[in-house]
Amino acid sequence: MWKIVVNLWETLLHPDKEELENPERRVIGDAANILQVGEFQLLQLAYQDWYGEDLPEDQADHLFHVYMIEGIVPPWVRHYARRILQEEQSGLLDYNQPHYHQFDCDYNVRTPIDVRSICFALGLLVMMAGGSIAISNFEADPSTSMFPPYLSDTELVPQSKI
Repeated sequence: MWKIVVNLWETLLHPDKEELENPERRVIGDAANILQVGEFQLLQLAYQDWYGEDLPEDQADHLFHVYMIEGIVPPWVRHYARRILQEEQSGLLDYNQPHYHQFDCDYNVRTPIDVRSICFALGLLVMMAGGSIAISNFEADPSTSMFPPYLSDTELVPQSKI
């Protein structure tokens, strides 16, 4: 029990200790950060890239244990991570490609707003404002003053008592 508490305390004080001790895991972490995915998602992507199929569920637990607990990095994961780092350094990597985020259900790619949609929205706004002003001018009776009470000329003319 005491060993678990000491390990937890060490992890809280030095969260990157494992990556500093194992440079292969640092490469995996760097590649995952570049792609903006988790390390296990990077393992899934590497498996799919290397074997041409999704990581089977029965192997996922074993792979997680080998990588996260024992700190052993499979060679195909290391190869994939190095390739990601090389593509990033050469400027060829687009981390927003849906392929990299197929295992990430919370990831949404933002589409840029084009000039045409902005012009359409502004045109609609101008038409609505202009229409509101035109309708209010047609519907309102001419008033004698621009300050309240808004009385028209017909309301101010004295009525005969005959």
